[in-house]
Amino acid sequence: MSLTGCSPTTMLPSGGVEMDQKTQMSSHTPESLFQDYISTIVGYDEAFLSAGKPRPHWQEVVRLLDMCGPAELGRRWSQARQMLYEHGVTFNPDSDAMHLDPPWALDAIPFVLADAEWRTLEVALLQRTRLLNALLADVYGPQTLLQHGVLPPALVFAQQEFLRPCHNVAVPSGCSLHLYAADLARSPDGQWHVLADYAQNPVGLGYALETRLLFTRAFADVLRDVPVQRLTTFVDTLRQTLQALAPHHHDNPRIVLLTPGPGDATYFEHVYLARSLGYTLIQDGDLTVRDQSVFLKTLAGLQPVDVILRRQDDPWCDPLTLSQDSVHGVAGLVQAVRAGNVAVANALGSGWVDTPALLAFLPQLCRHLLGETLLLPSRPTWWGGQPEALRYILEHLEQLVIRPLGSRDDTTAIRGGQLRAMARRRLLVKLRARPYAYVAQAAVSLSTVPVWSEHRLTPGWTVLRTYVAATADGYTVLPGGLTRTLLAPPGPAALIPHVERCKDTWVLACGAVTAANVLTPISPPVVLRRSGYDLPSRVADNLFWLGRYAERVEGAVRLLRSMLRRLTDESGLLGNLALPTILQVISAWWSLKPLTPSAGAPGTRAILERTFLTIICVPDFHDSVRANLSALHHAGATVRDRISLDAWHILARLEQECALPQPYSVMPLSDALVLLNQTLITLTAFSGVGVENMTRGPGWHFLDMGRRLERAFHTLRLLRHTLVESSEYEPALLDLVLEIADSSMTYRSRYFTTAQVAPVLDLLLTDNTNPRAVLYQVLALAEHVNDLPPADARPTLSPAQRLTLTALTALQLADIDTLCLVDGASQRRALETLLRQLLDYVPALAETITHQYLSHAIPSRQLALSQDRRVPL
Repeated sequence: MSLTGCSPTTMLPSGGVEMDQKTQMSSHTPESLFQDYISTIVGYDEAFLSAGKPRPHWQEVVRLLDMCGPAELGRRWSQARQMLYEHGVTFNPDSDAMHLDPPWALDAIPFVLADAEWRTLEVALLQRTRLLNALLADVYGPQTLLQHGVLPPALVFAQQEFLRPCHNVAVPSGCSLHLYAADLARSPDGQWHVLADYAQNPVGLGYALETRLLFTRAFADVLRDVPVQRLTTFVDTLRQTLQALAPHHHDNPRIVLLTPGPGDATYFEHVYLARSLGYTLIQDGDLTVRDQSVFLKTLAGLQPVDVILRRQDDPWCDPLTLSQDSVHGVAGLVQAVRAGNVAVANALGSGWVDTPALLAFLPQLCRHLLGETLLLPSRPTWWGGQPEALRYILEHLEQLVIRPLGSRDDTTAIRGGQLRAMARRRLLVKLRARPYAYVAQAAVSLSTVPVWSEHRLTPGWTVLRTYVAATADGYTVLPGGLTRTLLAPPGPAALIPHVERCKDTWVLACGAVTAANVLTPISPPVVLRRSGYDLPSRVADNLFWLGRYAERVEGAVRLLRSMLRRLTDESGLLGNLALPTILQVISAWWSLKPLTPSAGAPGTRAILERTFLTIICVPDFHDSVRANLSALHHAGATVRDRISLDAWHILARLEQECALPQPYSVMPLSDALVLLNQTLITLTAFSGVGVENMTRGPGWHFLDMGRRLERAFHTLRLLRHTLVESSEYEPALLDLVLEIADSSMTYRSRYFTTAQVAPVLDLLLTDNTNPRAVLYQVLALAEHVNDLPPADARPTLSPAQRLTLTALTALQLADIDTLCLVDGASQRRALETLLRQLLDYVPALAETITHQYLSHAIPSRQLALSQDRRVPL
């Protein structure tokens, strides 16, 4: 792709040829892309001066975007949004695990900052980070600020964010803040100020990095022509900092990223950072504390943990010490930290400096702790515990936002100017009675920046989130950040606006920019190793169910597709003599009331159509295709850091393809058949990626065991419901069975005749060369079970090995001719006995594997009940 026409015939992803610069520009209108936008500017605009001319550092960007034009800009933005979906970039502020997370809202126009202005901001952010780190060191240490009266005690001891159990807990190298973020806004006079500090859990870094990656791909030519500073070294710096925190195993420490789980609003970022940093993504149930040390629960036993990069707030880190009314966290973590056996980043208790009331004291704290003047002012803030501040609050209530001390949640904010007389009087009574329990802040005034919306540029009100990481000798600032914009102007007393769009932030460099500004330090050599059984049990459990859901959906789709083909062909399902048996299969498969309409009964076709569409489309219907697809997607999201990006793309596409509009009942059967075909093709791609790209480690073993168990169970059920009872319509049933089992081609290539029972049973039961045969699945399961770590050192077979050996023996000793014998009641008793025996063995094997390797992972599942469809076989 080219904005400037550097490549005259660049191929587009769709296979077309992009126009060169001359042709492209000639197709655009002569008006500037920004012409209508300029007329809407009110107040301070980041891109344009009041006279309508671009600011100097925006001139090249404006020129390149003008050359692009609305059509090309919209096309590239659509491409970037599609990549967002494929990468699974989501943000769910409501943390609603019952529905799909909404995609990350990305804007097509970057936010541009000049190099000189950024250098000034960089120095100010470094000072602010040093100040907050020194403040935490004093408050959780000698507390000289309290002794000298610089900091009121009520701002410390009256806040829940101050963790008394963490007092006098040493932090490595005296650094509490290893990653810090700040929201910045520009006032009408052009000066920057801080809206909020984020020391406890500074979110957004992963989104900023992913946004840059998407912009690099969609606007590669612009980034070539504009000297934008790179972000790559920031992640390397953070990785080196965290590695240096390890109290033990300095050469190769075990570092984990602690996440609340898929239900968290920013779970994508947790996965992204774990992948970028190379850390194990874990949940609190994956950790345990023994002898004041933290261990990771793995299939091979407990493994020591050296560093925890947490994405959980302070109260949810240790239910034993920090929040006894919570079930989240790692019991005993604080004691392990105090003993110096594990490091936590950021340090426990660092969330105390996030309180808005501290903003009013930072100037004097900076002079006292650093001997410097605060370079970056904060949003005007007044704490009611000071008489002068209280007087100001009472006199200017209409212009302020009032909130409880320590709260930064905008839902708890009270807009003084929006209160009725009675509510205003009640608030004044509360302020006078307990002034120390409230903090007031001035209204937010934000600058504007161009935002691409509805195929045109409109002003968006802007907040810039910046990030700072600790280094061996200080701190470093990410040269950029995450710019958030609001399409409607903020209210007169809004705290921080609700985010509508996010932008890539471009910090211009004075000269040429290289891919990496510094060389990555050479790490000491590590001991070579293969993938061991250090896989967390919870991850193995989710991979096990990921395989089961994938095969469960595939089996159901193959079955339904075969039924729909017969219902929509020339003769129709109603003309099929095997209709009663087919309906029996459907009823038994989905636990329906017996479907008994006859071919001549009125409304039979409508009943069947409605039943099939319900089984396919209704998400609340038990074991429907849609329900299992949602469970498949959810299981994949839980182990996103363990599957390849290609595999996640396939799962995202599968979810996108099956997001059907309502009402389902009006969908034509032809559309349903197309949907099933698409689903099957996508599932086949997912299986291929797993087979070809996944390392043959413990994760693959559990993923493939899940698939093999479900496939064996699916085939056994199919044979039991179709071939145990002999009938005169057997040839039609045999063709149906072969088609559902995806073995028709193999049968036709071996036997040039109509389908018969004996060769069909041999092909689907005892043929060890057929990937669809039950014996093939049991042989694969036996290999996996033999590769699993033993539960103890005894030389006897494990329960799982005993079950696989029993099933193998039953299948290998089975005589096909005997299985085909029919008694006087038209029943194949030997076949029924074998199938019942195997149908008992397969679920028993699944339960045995779960009990031996995965049972302790069950309590840590943070799935909504509607999502946890892990029903037994």
